[in-house]
Amino acid sequence: MHVLLVKMSSLGDVLHALPAVTDAASRGITFDWVVEEAFAAIPARHSAVRNVIPISWRRWRSNPGTHRRSLLEFLKVLRSRRYDQILDAQGLFKSGVVTALARGAISTGFSRGSAREGLASLFYRQRIDVARDQHAVDRLRQLFAGAFGYPIPSGPEKFGLGERVERQAMSNRCILLHGTTWMSKHWPESMWCELSARLRDASFEVDLPWGTMVERDRAERIAARVPGVRVLDALSLESLVDIINQARLVVGVDSGLTHLAAALGVPAVVLYGATSAALTGCRGDRVVNLQADFSCVPCLSRECQYRGAPLMWRDEVVTPTCYARLGPEQVWAQVGRLLELQE
Repeated sequence: MHVLLVKMSSLGDVLHALPAVTDAASRGITFDWVVEEAFAAIPARHSAVRNVIPISWRRWRSNPGTHRRSLLEFLKVLRSRRYDQILDAQGLFKSGVVTALARGAISTGFSRGSAREGLASLFYRQRIDVARDQHAVDRLRQLFAGAFGYPIPSGPEKFGLGERVERQAMSNRCILLHGTTWMSKHWPESMWCELSARLRDASFEVDLPWGTMVERDRAERIAARVPGVRVLDALSLESLVDIINQARLVVGVDSGLTHLAAALGVPAVVLYGATSAALTGCRGDRVVNLQADFSCVPCLSRECQYRGAPLMWRDEVVTPTCYARLGPEQVWAQVGRLLELQE
């Protein structure tokens, strides 16, 4: 069976779908994958993905009139093949539209009550009920099992990226993944400086990647305060995969790149404040997810909504406030425990 998979974004969402692809591949199913162009390098590394079909939705929506040609080219590629099945693993109205435009014997997706946007279910002939109060990886493995008619796998998830990534000899490199989208997920800069200093003093080579100018400025400020810390050059996602894969350790906030590190099997300590480690925590046997111990966690709000008395760390007001309960001391202790397990 050859299936068209629609799972467009974000990076973390794309990574969450990989174990389900691995499950299906063990039953002889192969995929073409519609994915946002910025993340195309990830599905391309899985051996069960025959073709990656990049979609430029993020560019198109900003000014659709100027991207008419690329939109028509995408539609031509999308409709150039008829599939045994089309599976929408996104559950959004926009992914439902893509599913409806593709050519296939049957279209499948989440049921109305299971999808992130219930209207998406109108585009499917087959609708799968999947409980929402589960981790995203588990939800997707259940969706695929229901779509293709095999028992829900019970074993540990396999992301399949190792099949195409040759791991280099481990260095003493630590990658600090400080960038993320929500303001409420950002760990305080002063805490990154403290952690960087501890890592440097423990003989780690500390590297700071960045993806936006705001992230680059933050990385440069941290490097200026902690001698020996290095700000990496601008890198493609494919290059970052290789760099992260060679690291001995990653510490990061809830972001797509941190999920990538976990999927690659790199030892990782992941910091959660506003978001839920139970529902979207990084998965893997070398991962420690640290959830801030605070009354309103997880709030799932893009900006900190705390209105109580300010909390301090080393004479600084902590924002987001929940991270006052998840400081460098707690993170450093977990780094030590995680590395001990790897020895």
